[in-house]
Amino acid sequence: MTEQAYNIIKCSNNSETPSLTHVSEFYLLGFSEDPNLQPILLGLFLAMYLVTVLGNLLIILIVSCDSHLHTPMYFFLSNLSFADICFISTMVPKVIMDIQSHSRVISHLGCLIQMSVFLTFACMDDMLLSVMAYDRFVAICHPLHYQVIMNPRFCLFLVLVSFLVSLSDSLLHNLIILQLTSFKSKYIANFFCDPSQLLNLACSDTFISNMIMYFILTVFGFLPISGIFFSYYKITSSILRGPSLSGKYKAFSTCGSHLSIVCLFYGTGLGVYIDSALSHSPRNSAVASVMYTMVTPMLNPFIYSLRNRDIKDALRRLHSRIV
Repeated sequence: MTEQAYNIIKCSNNSETPSLTHVSEFYLLGFSEDPNLQPILLGLFLAMYLVTVLGNLLIILIVSCDSHLHTPMYFFLSNLSFADICFISTMVPKVIMDIQSHSRVISHLGCLIQMSVFLTFACMDDMLLSVMAYDRFVAICHPLHYQVIMNPRFCLFLVLVSFLVSLSDSLLHNLIILQLTSFKSKYIANFFCDPSQLLNLACSDTFISNMIMYFILTVFGFLPISGIFFSYYKITSSILRGPSLSGKYKAFSTCGSHLSIVCLFYGTGLGVYIDSALSHSPRNSAVASVMYTMVTPMLNPFIYSLRNRDIKDALRRLHSRIV
């Protein structure tokens, strides 16, 4: 299917360009029509998926098995790894199946399910990064009260709240999309069911829906990142007031891995939205989305294992047990 086939036609009441009602399936955008590239794409996406799943499973295994890592920071990290596995699993297996079957069809119900799970775990990532920033804030700014504040019950409560907020975000988006009854086209200009793309396909006036979606994005996106900025503002202020240079370095090093993931997560996400706004090519936008949806979850385990001494030590202990 050519890229031009993904151009959206105008809705009208005449017979030449009728709107599509009761759509039972959609067609997703592929990365290339070249048959010689299909095996390469298949191998690339399969490798990225396996590395992501195995890397994050290894993080979960290490945190679960090593008593030295039974702390709030690594409890949140293991939950982030689980969210990353679920996040990438909503898209990549479907992409791999589409390349193998040479079919990019997804049912209307399947599209809604994929969108729901994608939004839930994307928001879960967002919320957990904010929770992890709060954990670092308490550890550095209130070290004497850290064990009392970040007790196991409160940590579990924070994860539960993160999940419920993420589920609410997904449900609100679903309620908006379920209002759409007629579409301009069956072709979604992305490799997964992006809610913004589905809104663009709607024949009805979507001004109110767009405003509601932007409001949801502001609430569920702006508040977590504001919490991260505030936490690191307080952390930086506290560290700079410290007298010891080695103490400052140690405090900053404990935040390095988390800061790297925050920059990667929000940097790639912002890059995708900027590229989507500036680029007129759906395929280019889809390729840019790969960074946000696939590369970021794949790199998270490497960032924590390469930059974190506790994880490295736990890996050595696990290796010595096995050998």
